[in-house]
Amino acid sequence: MAKDQTDEGLDRELEELPQELRWCEWMRRIEAVLFASASPVPREDLARVVGQGASVDLLIDDLVADLEGRSFEVAKVAGGWMLRTRPAYAAAIQTAADVGDQDLDLREYDVAVLAAIAYHQPITRDGLKDIFGKEISRDLIGRLHARGLIGTGPRSPRRGAPYTYVTTEKFLVAFELESLQDLPDREQLTDAGLAAE
Repeated sequence: MAKDQTDEGLDRELEELPQELRWCEWMRRIEAVLFASASPVPREDLARVVGQGASVDLLIDDLVADLEGRSFEVAKVAGGWMLRTRPAYAAAIQTAADVGDQDLDLREYDVAVLAAIAYHQPITRDGLKDIFGKEISRDLIGRLHARGLIGTGPRSPRRGAPYTYVTTEKFLVAFELESLQDLPDREQLTDAGLAAE
């Protein structure tokens, strides 16, 4: 009986186990990978720990159901999945761990610039200046970069090849977006009173 083995000797197919136990083991493997990862884990990475006949999406669905009522949950963000504490337990964690408030703590103008970058990326500081009608400080860009919300994109083809800025995976996680396609469209922003008509 040939088994699908990785370099580490992981038996992915688990052919010696009954189907129900095999499925349960694959679920636990996915849970372990999500637990160990500080960032979202894409489908391709999760598929490497289960057999060829296993559906990662169905395993995730069963894991979500299995964790119902627990203090943590599986969240789909930034093109992958991650385990995170349910918001109802944030105060307990902060109290016990003395971690304080870990919100983004961004100023309103910082958020506006971050939104402009998200919607117009890759964008240069000159592009941001065109949007806001004034120079965007390097300090503001530095604050967003230091928080990991933006990164440096490709160089602009314009004279001097200025840097462009793009959002990061941490931006998607912070705002609970699976991808940039999940950003609200202009009509939704206008309806919420966040954009001029």
